[in-house]
Amino acid sequence: MSQQSAASKPSLQGVRIKARKGAVKAQAKHEPTVFRDQLYKHLETVPEGDFDSFTTKLVQAGSTLEFLKYADALFEIILVGGLLQPGGGYVDDGAPVSPFTIFNVKDPGQVEDIKKYIEVLNKLIRRYKYLQKPLEESALQTLLQYIHRWSPTQQHKLAIAVGLLMSQGLANASSLQSLTKDHLLKNDVSVNVITLIFRAYLVDQSMDHLAAHLKKGGIRDLLAFFPPNKRDGKTLEEHFKKEGLPQVAEWWAKKQYAVVKEGIITDLKDLCEREEAPEQIILAIKSRQEESPIPEAELVQCIWQGLMASVDWSARPDQIEGLALREVSLTWHQKGSKPQGRQHFLKSTEPLVKFLQEQDSDEEED
Repeated sequence: MSQQSAASKPSLQGVRIKARKGAVKAQAKHEPTVFRDQLYKHLETVPEGDFDSFTTKLVQAGSTLEFLKYADALFEIILVGGLLQPGGGYVDDGAPVSPFTIFNVKDPGQVEDIKKYIEVLNKLIRRYKYLQKPLEESALQTLLQYIHRWSPTQQHKLAIAVGLLMSQGLANASSLQSLTKDHLLKNDVSVNVITLIFRAYLVDQSMDHLAAHLKKGGIRDLLAFFPPNKRDGKTLEEHFKKEGLPQVAEWWAKKQYAVVKEGIITDLKDLCEREEAPEQIILAIKSRQEESPIPEAELVQCIWQGLMASVDWSARPDQIEGLALREVSLTWHQKGSKPQGRQHFLKSTEPLVKFLQEQDSDEEED
């Protein structure tokens, strides 16, 4: 009787028992360390410096381990050698440094040595394309935010790695926003790191390429990486020239010229449209030039563009031509200009005149 009743007891087969929240949290807390230990088993058998084998092992690991779920942990292991806890310190559970990490590069870190590690990452991300988004949007931002926690040589290696990841199109520049945090601006940490990143980037790419990359990533003001008491154009230009990156200084200066020139053009257009007196317009231009001087040739271009912008181009072509002839008569060409200015103008327009004369000559022959 007792045997029959025992056999007839209801079972919980097929029923999911909901675990307690505390137990779930406790288990989740240890999951990244389990992932790390399993990843280490794949990498421990590879001889040091055998980058092809490291690539093969990482690709194989991706078929069994949850790379997407543990993407941040994966990049922490590869880039800085271990798992991080909140605040940027390593998880202190006695685990060794990763068998494969950029921090294993011999000191001082050289671009060519670190590039071998980035090539492995490149192949891994090409195989598992879903890894690029967490690298750009999460992992790099976190690592750069805590870059002050590592030694100068480790900072050096990580900065070079970030520059190479960017130059190879594996990461955008938006992650650099982390370097503008107050705790990194102190002691020039941010400006030194950004300098290393730019230097590594420019090994294989041009300044125009870097400029486009920064713009796309929303990095518009390099002064944001300097301490508040050093945020002026002169300090920035001197810094990058001193660091052997004159192309960055020149690009910055040209960019500032563009801002100044746009301001002059806009001011001149507004003054002309309000029909201000010529004396007032001249005074405004001089004031702008004193605040932010630009070469005279570029200033002349700004004045011309500002004047042209103030013209109502919706008028009929013959009316525009009449207005132009009224302002620039033959009188002006022959007598109205100062000798020095006239000679400079004629010299500047000499190639254009020559071209037009050749065109006329060709038409006559035809």
